[in-house]
Amino acid sequence: MVAHARAGALATAALLLTGVLAGCEDGTDGKPGKRADGSTASSPSSLASQHLDWTRCEAPEGGEAPGSEWRCATVKVPLDYAKPKGDTIGIALIRKEATDTSERLGSMLFNFGGPGGSGVSILPRAAAGYATLNSRYDLVGFDPRGVAGSAGVRCRDDKAQEKAYQDVDMTPDTAAEETAFMADGADFGAGCARLSGKVLPYVGTTNAARDMDLIRQALGDEKLTYFGMSYGTELGGTYAHLFPKRVGRTVLDAVVDPTADATGHARNQATGFQRALENYFKDRGEDPEAGTRRVAALLKRIDAGPLPTGTDRELNQSLAITGIVLPLYSKDNWPTLTRALDEAEKGSGTTLLQLADSYNGRDENGHYDTQNHSQRAISCADGKARPTAAEAKALLPEFEKLSPVFGPFLAWDTAGWCSGWPVEGEHDDPEASAPGAGPILVVGTTGDPATPYEGARRMADELGEGVGVLLSNKGEGHGAYGGNSCVTSTVDSYFLDGKVPADGKTCS
Repeated sequence: MVAHARAGALATAALLLTGVLAGCEDGTDGKPGKRADGSTASSPSSLASQHLDWTRCEAPEGGEAPGSEWRCATVKVPLDYAKPKGDTIGIALIRKEATDTSERLGSMLFNFGGPGGSGVSILPRAAAGYATLNSRYDLVGFDPRGVAGSAGVRCRDDKAQEKAYQDVDMTPDTAAEETAFMADGADFGAGCARLSGKVLPYVGTTNAARDMDLIRQALGDEKLTYFGMSYGTELGGTYAHLFPKRVGRTVLDAVVDPTADATGHARNQATGFQRALENYFKDRGEDPEAGTRRVAALLKRIDAGPLPTGTDRELNQSLAITGIVLPLYSKDNWPTLTRALDEAEKGSGTTLLQLADSYNGRDENGHYDTQNHSQRAISCADGKARPTAAEAKALLPEFEKLSPVFGPFLAWDTAGWCSGWPVEGEHDDPEASAPGAGPILVVGTTGDPATPYEGARRMADELGEGVGVLLSNKGEGHGAYGGNSCVTSTVDSYFLDGKVPADGKTCS
């Protein structure tokens, strides 16, 4: 569901729901730079100076080709930066040129979250919201390594994916359910190794950040202008740490806490989603504690007996929790949550299943996209932690207190997510210190469910004094740009005019 770096899975939740209803050495220009583990990595000059061949874009898997104003290209990067003259992979790019060429400032690279979100697919759908920035910037999206068109990771076919969602209890209550839960995680990892073993060890965030610097060079920009949302904030913080002198105007919105390990992320999300659920109940005039008890009781009933959906598929407890999570990403979707819960309490799981399918990337034909595969592979390549079932069970009292609705799911997920994973993780938590970098605007929303507000303050602190500039948004939802006029105008002024707001500015 939403643990670990999955915090960012739905930075574009509104887009998905529409269809339903210090610092290291500056390793640039082919010169060596220190890796997070202290070793060195570099890219050959042939890759640093490569020419991009921009052509009309083809339709992404399961989607439509973007309009004629969009062009696509591929940049080659080392599979393993420790072997810069070894095998390469292609990173898929998409670009819409600045509309006012006489005032063009350069390129702006986007990452919308995940990990596992396809920028090539998302950016054309989201671009209307960045029209002001597009006046002076080329908008550029990319599929990070291990995602979609960039050596995308695949782990299971649709039949196996559907069976897991239907049969595996994500909050196991018996020894048999625990065994099946942990075995499913190991089976998923084994599938990744079997189908994507060549790239699996190299899909982590540090390598993706190095790819971004090669993208910057291929685009011809002296510094990287970057807009990262959700997991994209972790990627942006990693880039700033590796290449502080190459950091241009950068905004991090809906910020992943850089000080949290895997259990810390799960704890943060239990807090964040419970907070959002309580705010939802307050908004509809219902006592938050009573509303929480009502939803928790509903989930227990569904665990005992899945709900019919008008199809040959049932709504089990795990899918129900996922369906509740999705509309909490945006206040605009709270009415959909109300309808879904009302239906479920009357015995129908139809709308909650539709919401869960949207979150899980399942279309009406039963085909699943591979974002979940990429998401898991990237986060497990990043994080060292491999909690056991016993360790997850030990978390249950604390997590149930944090959130009777989401806590048990998130506690168990700490163990199941990377269970038996075939690749070791890189770190406990990412390094984001960036001494020498220019000011980076860090945007936190007080009611953000997936990346709680507290993480923004921690990111600003980790980036360092004079680098991290905190902009607070008093509101609801995952991400603030485009949803709050004060935040939007502040970000636009920063990107377009270089106007840095006072650290601690608050928008409401």
